[in-house]
Amino acid sequence: MGSRNGTRPRRVQTAEGEIVIAMPQVRGTLSRFVSGVIPDTRSIVRTRPLEALVIGAYVRGLSDRDIESLAREAGLGSISRTAVSTVCRELRDRYRAFRASGLGDVRLLALFLDAIFLPVRPDGPREGVLVAWGFTTDGDRVLLDVCLGQRERTEDWTDLGRGLIARGLRSPLLVVSDGAPGLVRAISELWPDADRGRCGVHRLRNVLAKLPKRPGLHARVRAAYWAALDGATTPAEAEHGLRVLVGELSSDFPSAAACLADDLPALTVHLRYPLRLRKRLRSTNLLERSLEEVRRRTKVIGRFPGETSCLTMAWAVMDLVIAGAHGLGLTLPDRHAIAAMVAARAGPQMEERIA
Repeated sequence: MGSRNGTRPRRVQTAEGEIVIAMPQVRGTLSRFVSGVIPDTRSIVRTRPLEALVIGAYVRGLSDRDIESLAREAGLGSISRTAVSTVCRELRDRYRAFRASGLGDVRLLALFLDAIFLPVRPDGPREGVLVAWGFTTDGDRVLLDVCLGQRERTEDWTDLGRGLIARGLRSPLLVVSDGAPGLVRAISELWPDADRGRCGVHRLRNVLAKLPKRPGLHARVRAAYWAALDGATTPAEAEHGLRVLVGELSSDFPSAAACLADDLPALTVHLRYPLRLRKRLRSTNLLERSLEEVRRRTKVIGRFPGETSCLTMAWAVMDLVIAGAHGLGLTLPDRHAIAAMVAARAGPQMEERIA
């Protein structure tokens, strides 16, 4: 049977750091003592905080060796590359679960769509990774989809939208995007009852790209452009101010004037929405910053081994950035205004109340 014979110190690694415990020793038996509480292993005790550390380091672009060093510095002991790979497999499983999750309970105020081109495979051209996120009618941020789009064609965006609809997503009040023709066509086909907004930041960049780098010219056009949008209270007022700028540009810079004059209703539609929200709804800035973060954090990787790794990484970074951004912070008047827009869009027999 054997008997207890004192203790010996044993180091145990946990997600909260390294601790030393008194492990009992036995004598009079060939069997050694095995604790029913502490696993009989020299490997780390895996917990959710440890997984969060590994995943967080992984999505920040750190290599396996970097993650091993980080775990040691954090007092989590040694972590093998096999353990890192296991956690990363779990990350891929979470990405698949994200894409399969239902969206029937999501009611969108605004849907934002954009894409980033990444080296998805070991060779070949970069391919489009399409991203959809939005603000709900409660003002919360929600990441909706991250998927492969190859060349960002109409068919690619239509597939993304149909996937969202199949998961239960109802038509948003507003869809905001850049002016990519394939994306614009897909939006009109998928959500014909939604307002279509054109990103104001993208449009200004397009206009300035068609102007010569003459001293003061870009600054003057930029100031007039934002003054027309910021000083207006209705879409009609904004369109009038922008058409004045079109007239000023038309004689010397016809290409820039034509670019600015195109699709003005989409550029000013955000002015139909509550005053406090207009600047948040007139551009895809947060999405674009998120995509830049994806590009920055994946740059260390170079080319991905395949689309699954690429999409998992892009999703993880997007989820991290979107989750850390501010919501709309809706006031009671904002909520009432949005509720009225939802009711008007739905019709009298399908009126929805927004608490």
